[in-house]
Amino acid sequence: MSTSHLTHIAEPPGVAPGTGYTQVVTGTGRLVQVSGQVAFDAERRLVGAGDPEAQARQVFENLHRCLAAAGADFSDVVKLTVFVTDIAFLPAVRKARDAYVDTARPPASSAVQVAALFLPEVLIEIEALALVAE
Repeated sequence: MSTSHLTHIAEPPGVAPGTGYTQVVTGTGRLVQVSGQVAFDAERRLVGAGDPEAQARQVFENLHRCLAAAGADFSDVVKLTVFVTDIAFLPAVRKARDAYVDTARPPASSAVQVAALFLPEVLIEIEALALVAE
C-alpha cells in the first residue's frame, strides 16, 4: 500500500531523534485502531509460553491479520504501544516488529513495562493505530 498519505518526522526541531521509531507521524485518511493483541493463536491457545521471542512474533502476526481485516497493513501504522512485563523483552519485540515495518520509516512508538497483563503467562501486549489512505 502507498504511504504517500503519511509524513514521518524523525527529528522535530529541539527534540532528540528516536532510536528505532519516529517521533511524529501525521497524515490523512481513515483511522484504524487495533486493540491490544497478545500471543494467542486462532483457537485462543497461547503461543510461546515463557518465550518472549515466540510471543512477539505471534503478536505481530495477529496485528498483521487485524490490520488486513480493516484494509490496512503495517505501512499504514502511525503508532504502536507496547506493554511488556519485563523491559528486557524489548529486543525480542523489536526483532519481530522489524520483520513487519519499514525500518527506514518506523511508526511512532511507546513501550511500557507493566506489573502484569491479564494472564500471568502473557508477556507482551501491543496495540496499533493506523491511518489508511482513502
